[in-house]
Amino acid sequence: MGGVSTTERERVPKQDRSRATRQRLLEAAVACLAEHGWAGSTVAVVAERAGVSRGAAQHHFPTREDLFTAAVEYVSEERSLALRALFPDGPADRRAVVAALVDLYTGPLFRAALHLWVAASDEDQLRPRVTELEARVGRETHRIAVELLGADESRPGVRETVQGLLDMARGLGLANLLTDDTARRERVVAQWAALLDETLG
Repeated sequence: MGGVSTTERERVPKQDRSRATRQRLLEAAVACLAEHGWAGSTVAVVAERAGVSRGAAQHHFPTREDLFTAAVEYVSEERSLALRALFPDGPADRRAVVAALVDLYTGPLFRAALHLWVAASDEDQLRPRVTELEARVGRETHRIAVELLGADESRPGVRETVQGLLDMARGLGLANLLTDDTARRERVVAQWAALLDETLG
């Protein structure tokens, strides 16, 4: 009889457990980085928060740099998916798109990424990895923004206008780290939406 062997039966749940452990570690790493910064975020601290042994954490992520770059990349990908899910039919109302893009740069993901950038500016091992990660995340965010805004980048100035929007959104995210900037943010979002309507046609 050709039934499924015990080892084959065990393999799938084990893979699922491994994936779940990895995800718990990534989520814990982002939370730690956002709350405690780079100096206070070690593999041991993250493992404890995730309810995972340090050995299991190091099995998934041999170095601290592996863990934290993977964590920010994971949440960045989740945010890209969430942004696309907000506008499943493609190009949408520009004010809503601008507001959603600005939201990408507030909250624990941006706070965690910022701690990683600051650490990378001082850590030679971390800098090339974070630079490469940020370039990839930046390209993906730009591509989604162009798509959702219905922007034609073959027209002069359009690419720079979309890039300016993302740079502005990052600046608003930085301001929001210190104070609740909601009221000013809403006025700026309205103005950028009007500028985009004018520029993009």
